[in-house]
Amino acid sequence: MAKATFDVPELTPYTEVPAVTPGAMAHSAPFASKAEFQGPLGFPGELVEDWQTRAIDKMGELLGKYRSLRVYLDSCVKCGACTDKCHYFLGTQDPKNMPVGRQDLMRKVYRRYFTLGGRLFPKLVGAEDFTKEVLDDWYSYFHQCSQCRRCSVFCPYGIDTAEISMAAREIMDSIGVGQKYCNEIIGKVYKIGNNLGLPGPALVDTLEGLEEDVFDETGVKVRYPIDEAGAEILLVTPSADFFAEPHVDGLIGYGKVFHAAGVSWTLSSHASEAANFGMFIGSYDNMRRVAQRIREAAIALKVKRIVFGECGHAWRVAYSFLNTLAGPWDFLDPRYPVPQHICEFTHDLIEQGRLTFDKSENDDKVITFHDSCNVARASRMGEVPGGQFEIPRAIIRATCNHFYDMDEDTIRDRTFCCGGGGGLLTDDLIELRVKGAKPRLDALNNVMQEKGVTHMAAICAICKSQFTKVLPYYGMEMDQIVSLHQLVSNAIVLEGGEDDDEEDAPAAA
Repeated sequence: MAKATFDVPELTPYTEVPAVTPGAMAHSAPFASKAEFQGPLGFPGELVEDWQTRAIDKMGELLGKYRSLRVYLDSCVKCGACTDKCHYFLGTQDPKNMPVGRQDLMRKVYRRYFTLGGRLFPKLVGAEDFTKEVLDDWYSYFHQCSQCRRCSVFCPYGIDTAEISMAAREIMDSIGVGQKYCNEIIGKVYKIGNNLGLPGPALVDTLEGLEEDVFDETGVKVRYPIDEAGAEILLVTPSADFFAEPHVDGLIGYGKVFHAAGVSWTLSSHASEAANFGMFIGSYDNMRRVAQRIREAAIALKVKRIVFGECGHAWRVAYSFLNTLAGPWDFLDPRYPVPQHICEFTHDLIEQGRLTFDKSENDDKVITFHDSCNVARASRMGEVPGGQFEIPRAIIRATCNHFYDMDEDTIRDRTFCCGGGGGLLTDDLIELRVKGAKPRLDALNNVMQEKGVTHMAAICAICKSQFTKVLPYYGMEMDQIVSLHQLVSNAIVLEGGEDDDEEDAPAAA
C-alpha cells in the first residue's frame, strides 16, 4: 500500500453516505497558474485590481451567452437527490462537495447581483457578496469537481454541475486566478502540439521503437507512421499513449488493428494530442484553438477520415463539439462519421468478421470494465443508443474469455468517476484524487472478491493514469488497470511474417 500523509478511506462492500464534516477539504486547492501560463491562453497573469467588477461582468456575459447556466442556477429546489451522488462527497465528507453545495457557491453570488430579491433582500434569498473569501472558496471547491455529470443523471431538473464548474473556472481565469496544471498543459499544445511537451523527434523515436518491439514479438512488420501525407486515416490520440503503460499498449493495439484491416494511417506531429483541456476550464475559445490543430493536420496530410484513440474527454469534445468548433469537414470521405472512435472502428471490423482473435492470450486476466464519465454521460458510439456502453464490452468479449461487470448501479450512465478527471490529475490534489476514487474502488473490490476479477479495462487516458496512481493506496496493484486495446493487442492474430516483402506492408495499401 502506498504511503499517505492523509487518512485513506477503507473500502466497504457498499458505498455508504458519510456523516457530514464541514470544511474537511477546505485546505485542498491546486497550484495557481503563473503569468507565463496565463498569457498564451488570453488571461491576465495575476489577480486584477478590479477583480470583483470584472468577475461579475464576466458572469453576466456567460448568463447571456448560455441560457442553460441561468436555468441551472434558478431551478434548484434543494430536493437532495444529488447530495450523495458525488464521489468526492462520498470520499471526503465535505458538504461543499455535495453537488448542490458546490452549485450554491455560484448561486449565492448570482442571486446577489442578478436577481431583484438578491439586490434588495440578500439575506432572505441566500444571496452573498462576491468577497475574497468567497473567491477562495470558489478556487478550492470548483477544483474539487471532475465535471463527471453523475449528479445530473439523478437530478429531476437535469441541473448539470459540470457546466457550473466550467463557468466558475472561466470566470476565475478571466480575472487572473487560473489553475497551473490545466493552463500549462494548454500552453504546451499551442507551443509543441501535445499535453506532455513531446517534440516531433521524440515521437518519431518512440514509434520506431514500437515497430521494432512488435516485430520482435510477432515477426510481423506493423508500421506506426507519423506525418505521412495521403494516408487514409488520421489517428488523433492522447499523448500519454506514446510513452507509458498501459497507454502505449493501447497504441500498439491500434496499429495492429489498422494493419489487420489493411488500411493506411498516420499520426500527426502537429496535432499529436486528442485531449482538449479547454473544456475543463470552460473556455470555448481555447477549445476551438486546440481543435483547429486537428483540422489543420487533416488538411495538410490529405486524409479521408479521422479516428480518435482512447480518451474520455477527448471523445466528448470530438463527439459534441468538433463539427462546430473546427468544421466543416466536407473535405473528408462522406462515407465515414466525423469523428469516429477507435472502438467503433475495431467493433465494425469484428462485426464484419475481418479480425481474428485468440482469446486464450488473455486467459491470465479476469476483466471488468470501467465506463469513463465523459464517454458514458456525454457522448455516443455507433448508430444505436447506448452504443458507448455496449461496443467496448463487445470488444472485450471478443478478445477475452473471462469478463464480469461491476454492480449495475456503478456502471453505464451511473458509473462512478475515477476521481482524477476534470483537470484534477495533478499531484497537488492527490488527497482529493485518492478519496474521490473510493466509490469506484469499492465496486472494483467487490467484483474482485465475488468473481475473481484481476484487471479493469478503460478507454480513457485520464482514468488509466489516475488508477495507476491511486490503486496502491488501497492495497491494489497499479498494473490492474489496462487499456481496452491492450486486450485487443494481446489476442489479435496477425497474418504475414518475417518473409513478407516490404511492398506488401499496410503502408502500400
